[in-house]
Amino acid sequence: MQTGKLPLALLDKLLAKIEVTDPDVILGGATGEDAALIDIGDRYLVSKTDPITFVTDLIGWYLVQVNANDIAVMGGTPRWLMATLLLPDGTNEETVENIFDQLSQACTKLGVTLVGGHTEITKNVYRPIAVGAMLGEVAKERAVLTSTAEPGDRIVLTKGIAVEGTSILAREAACKLENSGISQATIQKARSMLFTPGISIVEEARIACEVTDVHAMHDPTEGGISGGLVEMAHSASVGFVVHEESIPILPECKEFCEVLGLNPLGLIASGALLVTMPASGVSTFVHATAQQGIKAYEIGQVTPPDQGMKISTSKGLRDFPTFARDELARWFDE
Repeated sequence: MQTGKLPLALLDKLLAKIEVTDPDVILGGATGEDAALIDIGDRYLVSKTDPITFVTDLIGWYLVQVNANDIAVMGGTPRWLMATLLLPDGTNEETVENIFDQLSQACTKLGVTLVGGHTEITKNVYRPIAVGAMLGEVAKERAVLTSTAEPGDRIVLTKGIAVEGTSILAREAACKLENSGISQATIQKARSMLFTPGISIVEEARIACEVTDVHAMHDPTEGGISGGLVEMAHSASVGFVVHEESIPILPECKEFCEVLGLNPLGLIASGALLVTMPASGVSTFVHATAQQGIKAYEIGQVTPPDQGMKISTSKGLRDFPTFARDELARWFDE
């Protein structure tokens, strides 16, 4: 198999073999769901693990953000983090200290406590790998699943695509981008997208839960907005139609993808939140996020499963493009 996530069909097959007998496990492993839910009495414990494998720059900061995002889309509040760091032979102390500083600073900003983990120098990796296990909590009545999107729901996307992928490309492909005629100012702006608008969606997820009747939320990471929408549809057994002209593709993303031969719809997209809600809640959510400096866009709606996954273009209704793996992974392998 190629680099990237396991195919949904294979993952479904593997997860179906896992027998959950503990009645306190409300939600275990399931394709499309971002975290597990465990009954701990008056609330649910929200549990998530996620690695950082694409980049080494700011790896500790990344680790906190992506794990916290997956707690937030379940309606939860991120609380505790354990981190495993696998470092290549020859790693110096300064590198390790920098990663720990990033972990500490990112946790402090989100109100998360770093409670432990594991560190190891190993010859089995050639660049740092970080794996996080984050815990959060949510009131039982406020838990949100990916699988509860309903036909008729409107699909709303925050910020734009692809914040994370564009920033990574600015860091990893800067020379090629500049040699292709893209200005240093544009590349530098894209590098800073990790922080502005940022890849955290904790705030907009909190707002969605407070001001609207959220039916489903999902964090489109590896596989981009395409992967996120497909996972959401798969999990909820629904279809969708997205309007091409409504998808907010960041100008820098569009420019980079044209130069590098990538499709922005399949580019890793942390920083954007996918939300489904009744049509009546869209304007309230858009206004509430705007008050916090976060843009939100209605991009389509959820449909019955027999209508499939579609994109409305100037040339008519077409099947929504899907990708065997993330466009960033494909580019790294070229």
